[in-house]
Amino acid sequence: MSELFRKHLEKFVTIDDETFHEILKYFNTKQVAKKENLLQEGQVCKHHYFVVHGLLRKFFINEKGTEQTTEFAIETWWLTDNIAYEHKQTTSCYIQAVEKTQVLYIDQESQEKLLAAFPVMERYFRFIYQRAYAAAQLRVHYLFSLSKEEFYLNLAHKHPEFVQRVPQYLIASFLGFTPEYLSEIRKKSVS
Repeated sequence: MSELFRKHLEKFVTIDDETFHEILKYFNTKQVAKKENLLQEGQVCKHHYFVVHGLLRKFFINEKGTEQTTEFAIETWWLTDNIAYEHKQTTSCYIQAVEKTQVLYIDQESQEKLLAAFPVMERYFRFIYQRAYAAAQLRVHYLFSLSKEEFYLNLAHKHPEFVQRVPQYLIASFLGFTPEYLSEIRKKSVS
């Protein structure tokens, strides 16, 4: 587990063994069962999660009572409700394990102490937030510039392993359409 986190950190920053072991002390670990919620609507968002193994999703329940998936996190991705986490507020979101998942997590107070003690982690988190922001911008661009079918086909082409791993109803929720419509698109793309 710590080796995966170390390799991920070293894609962005350089740290020695002693520094890495000190950094790890700011984090906790958790095993999360399939469909277990790490965060529920109405709770204060206290943690930022790093996926070591498994798959998380973030969703909210819309006015029709339907779950709307907004983000996924697979190995080496981070997930939280950023607004609620940064402002120590209650969330309108859920974070749930799609499959059995292992996470490293940190609370905001520990993260602030980590950043003060190890400025190199400030650089690391800057890169992480920049990538997350860029991914969010790209998704918005696709939502407004591609048809629903093109959006799905683009996702399937660029991330086939992801599309195979995530249940179809969750892909549909993420893309903003029904599982039945996604089924039709998949049938058309195979023929």
